[in-house]
Amino acid sequence: MIGVDFGTLSGRAVVVRVSDGTELGSAIHEYPHRVIDDTLPGGRVRLGPDWALQSPDDWWEVLGTAVPAALDAAGVTADQVIGIATDFTACTVLPATADGTPLCELLPDRPHAWPKLWKHHAAQPQADRINALAAERGESWLPRYGGKISSEWQFAKGLQVLQEDPEVYDRADRWIEAADWIVWRLTGAETRNVCTAGYKGIHQDGGYPTAEFLAALDPGFAGFTAKLGGELSPLGGLAGRLTAAAAKHTTLPEGTAVAVGNVDAHVTAAAADAVRPGQMVAIMGTSTCHVMPSDQLAEVPGMCGVVRDGIVPGLWGYEAGQSGVGDIFAWFTENSVPASCTARAAEAGMGLHEYLTSLAAAQPVGAHGLVALDWHNGNRSVLVDHNLSGVIAGLTLATRPEDVYRALIEATAFGARVIVETFEASGVPVEEFVVAGGLVKNAFLMQVYADVLRRPLSVIGSDQGPALGSAIHAAVAAGAYPDITAAAAAMGKRTAAAYLPDDARADAYDRLYAEYRRLHDHFADGEILHRLRAIRNEAGS
Repeated sequence: MIGVDFGTLSGRAVVVRVSDGTELGSAIHEYPHRVIDDTLPGGRVRLGPDWALQSPDDWWEVLGTAVPAALDAAGVTADQVIGIATDFTACTVLPATADGTPLCELLPDRPHAWPKLWKHHAAQPQADRINALAAERGESWLPRYGGKISSEWQFAKGLQVLQEDPEVYDRADRWIEAADWIVWRLTGAETRNVCTAGYKGIHQDGGYPTAEFLAALDPGFAGFTAKLGGELSPLGGLAGRLTAAAAKHTTLPEGTAVAVGNVDAHVTAAAADAVRPGQMVAIMGTSTCHVMPSDQLAEVPGMCGVVRDGIVPGLWGYEAGQSGVGDIFAWFTENSVPASCTARAAEAGMGLHEYLTSLAAAQPVGAHGLVALDWHNGNRSVLVDHNLSGVIAGLTLATRPEDVYRALIEATAFGARVIVETFEASGVPVEEFVVAGGLVKNAFLMQVYADVLRRPLSVIGSDQGPALGSAIHAAVAAGAYPDITAAAAAMGKRTAAAYLPDDARADAYDRLYAEYRRLHDHFADGEILHRLRAIRNEAGS
């Protein structure tokens, strides 16, 4: 099987043995355009604050570059591959024509013609309007999203296009998640997966928000759902088979099974064999997404959504998340660390993250005297406000870089604790906390999370969780396993209770967490932080 994971900065392909999930070879292709957040390609058109776009050409290049390279690395011939599946960041969504042509190919100088990456937050005013109207009207779907939908999602971004560039909106026959668009390119058949439709497209109980509701937002928005395609396809389902053109591009055989698209976080649950009720998987990278199956339906404040069959068929799938985690650490090292610290790291033969981690790990809990809010990229859960921003309290002239670095790590752990506590207070128990993603490699960070959460941390047994999860879904689509649960049991892997909490450190963290909650609740209304953002935006306009 081949699993292809389309991330924020790159795409990776992994070749996996069907019988036991062994990863035989992999390859990564870096996106040439990376994140488009300053100017459109060519440099002629400048973007506004909080924009984040991508190029569909970059995604297509992954399939033509990383897939053949992964086969070579695995020593596997193309004719041995029985299926391929893909996953994507979400909500990464693009306008396209009726035949799937991205509008950015036709209108390259129009920002709204380009795919909007998940962390495009410029649609916050539209999200605010949707939330206010839905609350006023008592829309039944709103509680399924914790009381607020996000500016990252399909409807807010679509409304932004309508209101800021009506011509692009009118020319968009399709408004489609990248997860479904890439499957369309591979098979020649348009499909829409139940995962992105439910979590990012407000699809609940068999339908989208009504035309009446959409017209109340904007009369021109009434027909928006016609752009969202038809019947939804189940996860692990067969979307179609490789066309001749796609086969030539990927070097795989024409007719190879292609699975229904999926989201990078949700598909990782299968890779960790964590598809049973109460197993919360935190996929920790630039951001963190928390996903968990459950056999019960509840309203959890600030959750990103609860969707029937959204992670595995037959169960409710919950999602929550933190909009910035690894991105916060990267921001600090790239912008706030003095050259002298960088030089010392080099002298020690360490990377800067490794060096700061070693210094931070040597401190007792609370020794830095700091507490921070992990809102540098807004707050996804449980406040659902991407116009919030980061805060660091307790700085003095004696504060060192490693102090701030540790405080930022702890802040992300505190944010995760807020999410877990909110789920359990709502009657949805978290039985096991499983960690996946690139940050698993930082043992100090993992121990901080175990201590802050006061619970064991299980760890996925793969460095390529989403790609492995996609391969597991491909095995189901190709008919090698009857369902996702059976395939995950055979091909998924995790180490249970890999990190255990230390009681003394956990007690100390309880005191710091109490201060975090006070700071959290004080700034939660956004009044100060929103005003600061408005001043910034006005000054930069």
